[in-house]
Amino acid sequence: MDGPRRTKSWSIHGRTEITNLYDISDRIGSGAYADVYRGRRRSDGLDVALKEVHDRQSASREIEALQVLRGSRNVVDLVDYFWSGGGDDDDGDAAVLVLEFLCTDLASVIRDAKEGGDGRLGIRVGEAKAWMVQILRGVEECHRCSVVHRDLKPSNLLISADGVLKLADFGQAIMLQVPTFIPMDDENPQGHADENVSHIPQQPLVQDDPQEPKPICEADYLQEIDGLKAKYPMETTSLQDGDTSCLATCSTSDVGDVAFKNSYYFEPEEGGLNEHGELTSCVGTRWFRAPELLYGSTDYGQEIDLWSLGCIFAELLSLEPLFPGTSDIDQLSRIITVLGNLTEESYPGCSKLPDYGKIFFEKVENPSGLESRMPNRSRSEIQLVKKLVCYDPMSRASAEELLEDAYFIEEPLPVPLNELRVPPKSSGNDEISPGYGGFGSDSEFDEFGGVDVVTTEKGFSIQFL
Repeated sequence: MDGPRRTKSWSIHGRTEITNLYDISDRIGSGAYADVYRGRRRSDGLDVALKEVHDRQSASREIEALQVLRGSRNVVDLVDYFWSGGGDDDDGDAAVLVLEFLCTDLASVIRDAKEGGDGRLGIRVGEAKAWMVQILRGVEECHRCSVVHRDLKPSNLLISADGVLKLADFGQAIMLQVPTFIPMDDENPQGHADENVSHIPQQPLVQDDPQEPKPICEADYLQEIDGLKAKYPMETTSLQDGDTSCLATCSTSDVGDVAFKNSYYFEPEEGGLNEHGELTSCVGTRWFRAPELLYGSTDYGQEIDLWSLGCIFAELLSLEPLFPGTSDIDQLSRIITVLGNLTEESYPGCSKLPDYGKIFFEKVENPSGLESRMPNRSRSEIQLVKKLVCYDPMSRASAEELLEDAYFIEEPLPVPLNELRVPPKSSGNDEISPGYGGFGSDSEFDEFGGVDVVTTEKGFSIQFL
């Protein structure tokens, strides 16, 4: 995969429209498509993070999503944003997003609990519940506004010094409905956006019924998706099937080193779109990627976020990643070993997934079950994860449903925010900007054993040894 296109340097230090408003200090993170700096607003001393994004599509997606989600308690706040001038001396793809500064992330909380950073190992059940409730509230806000995050993971869940958790890094987010556009000047009196971007959406598509959106049945949901596909076949909100089916594709023409690239080095395609602007399955971080994405699905919705939630909750409880795959094939193998074979019985319609007939695994007679990945956890905790980590996307519990789950009203109750243990600062690698940059990976390099490859009529099958 080709690297990011960064032929020019468009530094925030040389933009007076930014430096007149913000004092910029140290760079706190860097990724393939973004650099993040800490700063302070001159007018009132507000601490901010300035995220310099070198990909216009990613910046547009993040701005769009954060504008729609403005005011959500558990979503990071977009304070301001600036586009490059786009002239001969500028990188026209560059933008700077000014975000509220949050000192750490959930990945650091998990790491600190595992290492006993404050002298106590593990995370108390009441603490875990408090983190979960905040995550669910943030995801519920996103889904209620028809925003699919597509890259939920612990390092994209930022935390303030007083324990408030907020979803961040919306560079891969998509809108499942066409938003209503209103004049930029109404919401951005400074006028920092350039003329090349018409208007930033402030609200999701206006419904016929002005009341709160109500749950819909599976048939109605699929009918709505089909309507969007027919009406917007080439828009970024499209759910039309694209040709790109990510690294899980195992037809013989796809064999190469990239198919076994470990997740430490893996980066998704820009914005998760193919060259035609259609959705692809190459989104998110491998350890938290739903199985339908690993099988090449490009017809998906909020359910992929729900799978990621289950993986996050399991890691929060066990302090170990649920499925730490070293390649997309290894990721699928680990999932199948735990959950069992992916069949029409466990996931109706799975045989229609683009890569289902191209990847074959040895039949698992006795799957180990989620209990094996979450030792010493209670039945109610495992049941909570099972409501999310299941093959059939339509069977995954929504964030709204889980907020009403009995698990959260059982003793011990979620602790107050002031009782949450928050690490003093994020301890991540400076080359990855957790949460703000989101262009790295949580995955640690993990060698895996040999494989037995057998050629078939449709492609080849792989058996891990």
